[in-house]
Amino acid sequence: MTDMHDFYSDTKTKPTMAMRESVLQAVVGDEQKDEDPTTLALCERVAALLGKEAAVFLPSGTMCNEIALRVHTRPGDEVICERSCHIIGFETGGPAAISGVMMHPIDGVNGIFDADQVVRAIRPSSRYMPETRLVCVEQTANMGGGAVWPLEKIRQVAAAAKDAGIATHMDGARLMNAVVKSGVPAKEWAEGFDSCWIDFSKGLGAPVGAVLAGSVDFIARAWRIKQQIGGSMRQSGVLTAMCLYALDHHVERLADDHRLATSIADRIAVMPGIEAVKPVETNIVIFDLSPAAPAADRLVDLLAADGVLTGAFGERRIRVVTHLDVDAAAADALCASLEKHLCGLG
Repeated sequence: MTDMHDFYSDTKTKPTMAMRESVLQAVVGDEQKDEDPTTLALCERVAALLGKEAAVFLPSGTMCNEIALRVHTRPGDEVICERSCHIIGFETGGPAAISGVMMHPIDGVNGIFDADQVVRAIRPSSRYMPETRLVCVEQTANMGGGAVWPLEKIRQVAAAAKDAGIATHMDGARLMNAVVKSGVPAKEWAEGFDSCWIDFSKGLGAPVGAVLAGSVDFIARAWRIKQQIGGSMRQSGVLTAMCLYALDHHVERLADDHRLATSIADRIAVMPGIEAVKPVETNIVIFDLSPAAPAADRLVDLLAADGVLTGAFGERRIRVVTHLDVDAAAADALCASLEKHLCGLG
């Protein structure tokens, strides 16, 4: 069987043996009774990391976003976010189904918008219109090619929302990628946001989990919704031990993923049949195929037949994501397969 090089997403990482061994020494208890010391330690650590008062461990990043929306809003409210963000595109209509809210998408550049766009999107006070209740940002911007928000711009967006009396939420799924790329501490990125979370099952390599942080009151309300929708657990320390290991061992190595993504993008950019490659800042490479090239889903199938897994995100768009389970040899296999199937298109 051909060895598979999986670039579909950084969610495809598998826990290392050392990460798995960390579970054996974990002290566990009943999470629902606040009796799991390992989970409590993780939440305390992430709250401090993000500069927040408290935090809660959740099974997934999607649950972080959806619980945050429900805490911050009421049915009929409106949420401002960028059109390509995860909340709109990849959470199965959760904002409508779970919170009963409307989404107000605005068009950014590579997933990033500015304060003036927020101000223009805020609804005037009217009995006929929804109330603008929340502004969401995504750091890094996934479908923007893993773009890192400029610190000043993200602060301006948060300030514009605060000036209008609107809550703020950061989808920080890949926030640690932004931290490693920029050198700016996580709490500085999260400053000005009422809630923020980080994911452990992407570049940090844990099998399950994310941690949502905010004020004591916010987390108390988040816990209630977590309980209500079946997200609370028992001996969750068997999971959070691996998250703690990830914080200790897998953060700085994200720079390796960034370097590999940049090298892949440089090689892809000069291939025939490539129309454009989004700027690469972190671990995501998004490129568009020319009309002469195979359609994205067809090329993805051809790559898979060569043992390379990628994702089609549109008729002519492909995404490649680097992570701790792909290396330079995997990148060579990816580029060799692309060259094979795109040759003759120049």
